[in-house]
Amino acid sequence: MMWHHDGWGGGGWLLMGLLMLLFWAVVVGAVVWAVRNRGTGHPHTPPPASFAPPGWGARQILDERFARGEISEEEYRQRRGVLEQP
Repeated sequence: MMWHHDGWGGGGWLLMGLLMLLFWAVVVGAVVWAVRNRGTGHPHTPPPASFAPPGWGARQILDERFARGEISEEEYRQRRGVLEQP
């Protein structure tokens, strides 16, 4: 039997190798894309720093502390006023 004369010949091995590389490149690319985009759109994700108003993170922490009862209403209003000053 002369297998090298049937089918695709030597070029077939080259083509299969290139297709295998393409396949793995797509798989790796999909994994990288999935890892980079995981968590976007989550309702509790804060906006990016460039779009967040100044003091947004501090205001959120202050609101949470007040909601948990860690600080009084008077202290909450005082600290909120400090955060809202320009």
